[in-house]
Amino acid sequence: MMKVTIMTSMKAVLIHAFGGPDVLRYEDVAMPAIGPDEVLVRVSAIGINPPDWYLRDGYRALPPEWRPKVDFPIILGTDISGTVEGVGHNVTGFSVGDEVYSMVRFFSVAESRAYAEYVAVPATELALKPQGIDHIHAAAAPMSLLTAWQFLVDVGHSRPNPLQAEPHRPVPLEGRRVLINGAAGGVGHLAVQVAKLKGAHVTAVASGRNEALLRELGADVFIDYTQNDSTTIRDLDLVVDAVGGPATARFLQTLKPGGALFPVYPLGFAEADEAARLGLTVSTTQVRSHGGQLAELAPLLDDRRIRVVIDSTFPLSAAREAHERAEKGHIQGKIVLIP
Repeated sequence: MMKVTIMTSMKAVLIHAFGGPDVLRYEDVAMPAIGPDEVLVRVSAIGINPPDWYLRDGYRALPPEWRPKVDFPIILGTDISGTVEGVGHNVTGFSVGDEVYSMVRFFSVAESRAYAEYVAVPATELALKPQGIDHIHAAAAPMSLLTAWQFLVDVGHSRPNPLQAEPHRPVPLEGRRVLINGAAGGVGHLAVQVAKLKGAHVTAVASGRNEALLRELGADVFIDYTQNDSTTIRDLDLVVDAVGGPATARFLQTLKPGGALFPVYPLGFAEADEAARLGLTVSTTQVRSHGGQLAELAPLLDDRRIRVVIDSTFPLSAAREAHERAEKGHIQGKIVLIP
């Protein structure tokens, strides 16, 4: 008689306290159970994103009243690609053996639990993996690509934006002059491609070593910010600042009346009155999980109309080293963990 082994534990990366990369621990934890509307995914690759290290660090950049209250230990991470191992009894769109990808439960702090060998994913946040790319590239896509898409094309949800009173509204891109700052990073290199796909004339701002890549991805103009001032350009319709922060205000002078500034990281921007005086829109949004949008984007990844660039890969057990790499900055594309 054949003996069947039922797994009750798995490997995952946890934190037991906020801090630097040294707080990441590779440990045994219980396998996740799935609810009736969830899918169990055996993870093949995990994309890492800035919210991972913001949470690891305790969101110290936020005002104290905004910082999340969490129960330790926490499994970090949101972005996965892998294979369906089980489905809840209400799930009809996925079957065991399907290859899938997802941004899991974002924005829900400390509930995503993606730095693990198995993840329970709400079926509404899941999509079939693009067949033309591997798990590494699929896992690198969800948060960064959904951010670019929801900023530039379709927000995809009506949840209130805690960062501004009015909802974010994308602007028309066809024939418009768009500048992407931080164009070589995770969100930036995908925003370049989305803007170009939608018919914009794209200026990419990054360090000189990224010029060949960004021109290959579709940038019409490249500015090396280490050699030239990217704010001397004028009459832009839209600036997407993938770096953001207080310095994003310097791009107001580059926009023509009626133009828009979209800071991906808006905290610290304090020039709302000046923007209004100049007749400019400053708007941001908070990316949200959306399986339907990932399904819509899959064909663009499948035939390489949109490419995900990989900076580096690390074993899941080396998550600390991956976070140390992220903290060094100057990332070209995405960093990926492999269980």
